[in-house]
Amino acid sequence: MIEIIRNIVLVIYVLVCIILIVLATIQTRENNGASQTVTGAGANNFYENNKGRTKEGKLKRYTIISGVLFVILAIALSILFVM
Repeated sequence: MIEIIRNIVLVIYVLVCIILIVLATIQTRENNGASQTVTGAGANNFYENNKGRTKEGKLKRYTIISGVLFVILAIALSILFVM
């Protein structure tokens, strides 16, 4: 029974790894450094207020979710392989 659970979690882990790699590679880089602070560009424009609804915002959210799943599955696999 534990072997079946290990194999299922391992397959899900590999899928999450592939998804995380793909999501991380298709994201655009954010170059919002100190120049944004100096020039005053920032939180008052429409794009910054609706950032979570854009394609980039969704990709970032999905990357964070898959990263959290990656960590949780890694911990679960380490527990399962100790048993």
